[in-house]
Amino acid sequence: MKSYQVILLFFLSALMFSCTDDLTNYGSGIQPGSDGISIGTDTFHLSTENIFVDYMYSRPDSFLLGTFYNEKFGSTRADILAQVNCPVDFKFPPLSVPDSALVVLYYKSWFGDQYAPLDVNVYEMNKKTFAYSEPYPTNLDPVDYTDLSILLGRRIFTAKDASNARVENSSIVIKLSNDFVQRFFNDTNYVSEKAFTNFFKGIYITANYGASTILNIRQIDLEYYYHYTYTKPGADTLTTVKNVLTFPANKEVRQVNRFLHPDRDALVKQKDSVNYVASPANLQTRINLPLNRIQQKIDAKLATGKKQILNNAILKVKAVDVADSTLEMPLVQYMLLIKESAVKTFFEDNVIPTSKDTVALLGQISATQIGTTGKYEYSYSFDVAALVANELKTAKEKGVAPAASLKMVLIPVSVAQTTSSSTTTITAVKQQYLMSGVTIRSGKEVDSSTGKKIESEPMHLKLVFSGF
Repeated sequence: MKSYQVILLFFLSALMFSCTDDLTNYGSGIQPGSDGISIGTDTFHLSTENIFVDYMYSRPDSFLLGTFYNEKFGSTRADILAQVNCPVDFKFPPLSVPDSALVVLYYKSWFGDQYAPLDVNVYEMNKKTFAYSEPYPTNLDPVDYTDLSILLGRRIFTAKDASNARVENSSIVIKLSNDFVQRFFNDTNYVSEKAFTNFFKGIYITANYGASTILNIRQIDLEYYYHYTYTKPGADTLTTVKNVLTFPANKEVRQVNRFLHPDRDALVKQKDSVNYVASPANLQTRINLPLNRIQQKIDAKLATGKKQILNNAILKVKAVDVADSTLEMPLVQYMLLIKESAVKTFFEDNVIPTSKDTVALLGQISATQIGTTGKYEYSYSFDVAALVANELKTAKEKGVAPAASLKMVLIPVSVAQTTSSSTTTITAVKQQYLMSGVTIRSGKEVDSSTGKKIESEPMHLKLVFSGF
């Protein structure tokens, strides 16, 4: 390394040390200044592997409905099981007459072919329903909740047709059966939430036909129409009033978006050069951080007895096969790098990661132009210095060697943010429910099938560390 590079690295490391908190400092006892400062760098190639994800637990803010096939990630099939909220203590006015009932699906967008037909069927959940506080996996079996004997309504349409249904919203209206309309005309059903749930457990919405379209539904309402008549004081004729009673599938009751990937295991190609990440509840990538090897390298490069500082540890996850124009699957925008052992509690507790987190780190896709070619490199970047330093420090305090590897997982997530006074604050990080996918460079250097070195650079971890 040239002398000016060494000097630059020295000052950079010294600056980072001055800003480093106690978490990154995992040594003991500051040595006298006369001992000097030792600086080291190293690169660690990482081992990676695909993980097939069958389900997740979450309370969705929106829903997917339909089926879409992708030759890289396989098929995604989405349907919905939902309770609806009732107006407690509601009573129909005297002389009321039931008219009709609808299920209305309002959606933000569609994914896939806007002209492909969807055959949407709405069934009654007639076997059992959900408990509000219990978690439910996204691969639950509808057979546990409905025997499909009560078809409430059906409609065949295309996403393009639906977008013209109303000016202000894209929506689909599904007319329900006359039998259903008559059964709902009963005041005693609305005396309490429990009484209503016993009477009507919910709806199961599923779509057939093809594998080309998925709707992103933002709201589901069951609308019940009726009218009643009365005589105004001093009038000789009856006045008719038309009204609607709305039963929303909102946050006060439970819904589960069910996802299946029936052909994924057979279609996803296990290639040495790449790994995959896709949502919803589909594919993740496991990354193994070689903690013991990292500690050994630091010990070998720094003099015995020095206080060890891990200045930074950059993990760059490169996306490959990314076109500059449009992709068949939307690109994963946010990625969470998290300890595999912490995944369940992280999302259950609604944790928000920070830049110095020792459990999980958030990365966003970014594009860097390659020279003056006009082409771009896409990647997610994570500084795992605090996380790795904490693991090494914990092992040292216990008097044991660091683990051979720390299992980390890349998970696609959605991020909610608020902006105030030009400051952006993350308010929620949840597992991604919408369709997205990305192919990333794996940690392998050699193709096992050919024995040849893979041309593109493998996934690796770059460390800068120092000793005082």
